[in-house]
Amino acid sequence: MAWLRKTRGTSCETFRDERSPNGFSLLPWLLMGMGAFSNLFQGETPDPWIGGLGLLTFNSLYVYVSFRSFMKETREATSTRVALALLGLVTCALALAYGGNWLLFFPLLGLATGAAVRMPQLRPVGLVVGVLAGGVSVFHDGWGGLDIAYATWISTMVTAAILSLSEAVRQLRTAREELARRAVEEERLRFSRDLHDLLGHTLSVIVVKSEAARRLAAGDVEAAQAQLNDIEAVGRQALTEIREAVTGYRQGTLRDELDRAESALRAAGIEPVVRRSGPPLVPQTEALLGWVVREAVTNVVRHSGAARCEIVVAGSGGERVRLTVTDDGGGGEQAVSPGAVGGMGLKGLTERLSTAGGTLTAGRGPRQGFVVTAELPVEARGLVEERVEVGVASPVG
Repeated sequence: MAWLRKTRGTSCETFRDERSPNGFSLLPWLLMGMGAFSNLFQGETPDPWIGGLGLLTFNSLYVYVSFRSFMKETREATSTRVALALLGLVTCALALAYGGNWLLFFPLLGLATGAAVRMPQLRPVGLVVGVLAGGVSVFHDGWGGLDIAYATWISTMVTAAILSLSEAVRQLRTAREELARRAVEEERLRFSRDLHDLLGHTLSVIVVKSEAARRLAAGDVEAAQAQLNDIEAVGRQALTEIREAVTGYRQGTLRDELDRAESALRAAGIEPVVRRSGPPLVPQTEALLGWVVREAVTNVVRHSGAARCEIVVAGSGGERVRLTVTDDGGGGEQAVSPGAVGGMGLKGLTERLSTAGGTLTAGRGPRQGFVVTAELPVEARGLVEERVEVGVASPVG
């Protein structure tokens, strides 16, 4: 339970504290345009007003594309693609008109392209941007302009790779948060089933024994006293089990459940017959079969109206173990099927046994009464790693 509280308390906070790249991450690269900006004020640029307007347009489009490139919806929007195309046209126009420091706008165009375009469109678009940068740069600086082409292509691909990796990490964080949330929900559900089933069974036994004590009080005080002593013992045992369930270390045994089942059946005036054979079972398998005994006997006491209940635990070929609970009553119609009309207890048990590699069937017997049959591998898979004994949903009723 502690690890769940820790997960619930830290998972979202930890991930949200870690900063992901955003539009501001691309803004410092605009400093590459400082050379062109200084040329405007040093009189080295013809028609400085046109150059200044072009510089302002380039920066505005670059910022617009940068901030819209970190969300898939806005990145793939038509307005972003149009802005990127206009950014390419402005870059080519400024570079062709002025050359020199203005050629450095091509790597900035590559950054914006890598941020706004993803695979599979990235390869052809990146190639076009690189070739365009190379052509304009070679026109001004000769073959030395190929450096600008290489820088443009590299900035495009590296930016796209880094941002794609960042998106993948962000998606993994989201998935991890969702898994942590589901783990908390599943643990809460498991614990509520476990606790509910413990209380349901215990209260059923207490009610049955209280009725027996009331019937015996007038004619057999000693027998009534014995029933009251059993009620006290059951209550104390229930308190112990609930404490152990809360702390996460409850580990019952099949023998304990069979003894309690015998006691509950006798108190209800039902003759118990218990038989056990076969190889020793691992504690996890015993625990799961113990839940089946608990649920089935609770149903017999509540609904069957039976005079006799037989519980048989037998090995099958040394690899599987079968538990059968059979009564001779006529009230089994209230628990017709483990997965349909019946209560959530049998349905929950069916799911648990299926997870462990077993099966659970419940229905009318060949003659009369009701039969619950559970079959499991001797070493049920999927249970060894559970710290707390498996829980089931609420008992039938």
